[in-house]
Amino acid sequence: MAATSEQGTGGTRQAVRSDGGLLLFRVAGVPVLLAPSWWVGSLIVVVLYAPLVGRLLPEASATTSWLLAGAFALLLGLSVLAHELGHCLVALRLGIPVRRLRLFLLGGLSEVARTPKRPGDEGLVAAAGPAVSLLLGGFCGLLMFAVPPDGAVWLLVAECAVANLAVGVFNLLPGLPLDGGRLVRAGVWAVTGIRAKGTRAAVAGGAVVAAGLLVWALWGLATASPDRWLRLGVCVVTAWFVILGARSELAAEARRTWPDGLVLGELVRPVLQLPAESPVSDALAASAGRGVVLVRADGVAAGLLDEGAAERLASSSPHAPAEFAAEPIRAETVLLASEPGEDVVERVRETAAWQFLVVDDEGRPAGVLRRDDLRAALNRRTR
Repeated sequence: MAATSEQGTGGTRQAVRSDGGLLLFRVAGVPVLLAPSWWVGSLIVVVLYAPLVGRLLPEASATTSWLLAGAFALLLGLSVLAHELGHCLVALRLGIPVRRLRLFLLGGLSEVARTPKRPGDEGLVAAAGPAVSLLLGGFCGLLMFAVPPDGAVWLLVAECAVANLAVGVFNLLPGLPLDGGRLVRAGVWAVTGIRAKGTRAAVAGGAVVAAGLLVWALWGLATASPDRWLRLGVCVVTAWFVILGARSELAAEARRTWPDGLVLGELVRPVLQLPAESPVSDALAASAGRGVVLVRADGVAAGLLDEGAAERLASSSPHAPAEFAAEPIRAETVLLASEPGEDVVERVRETAAWQFLVVDDEGRPAGVLRRDDLRAALNRRTR
């Protein structure tokens, strides 16, 4: 895994390659990355769009056609960036953390750290991107009336309008992983109260959208449309993206959904409390597959015994205090035994920890839930 770093002096900054692409900048602390595949997508747009420019501007030279095609690819990328920033800022406003914003191939993705808790939040985040795109497209459309027609500048403004309107309208199509699909999911979720039903409806919509894109591309070839090759390239790539994205959403929903009949108590390991100063070798021997809470002399929990760290410590210093191999107990690693299953899955999914302390409604330890135990149970129930 490559590292992301920023270095700079005198107001300059150097971005280096990160996991997921080239770091461009940060917005409210969220890194904006440019994936290598973005260059491939942009090259495809330039190659397919340059001949179309020659037909729109017959007097343009070959160099001008290529430059305007490159400008269109860049404007398309900026349109996608503005679209994703709309999602990102609304999510942050609603208190939903965003890991990163990434531009790739012919699209973008705002990766949120947790699933919206309410259908209304899901709908607001989904609608924000298309709203930004349509507003920018409308502004550029009005700007076309202020620019002399039939020239290179007019075509650039028209390209900007088309790029933003295309991004906005396309993303409103009612299928996952598009924003329109997220709106469908939010609507079905709001009506039924079950997020999984909304996901299944939106995934079906994604299949319809992919099929429609391929039909439109084939229609362009059959009617010898001037943009048929551009249309074919874009439609094939985006249909592939929609199909993969819909499948990914369905798989993610299956991992997130708590199966009927599964009881949290079946997954929780018994908990054992030991003094924090106990020799680490003794703590390991006493654990025997149980979760171990290490408690200091003042009654404060030092943490949960990390078996991996304890084994390493015991191999070199078997009499060292077990506290030295403790994983701190944080608010996000404490689960209520009465919590709904879906909330448990979500908490475990978004928290960087391999074990969680389960407490009863009075705060007393009731057991320890390990990430691997939960994953295995969910996989068994979803097969």
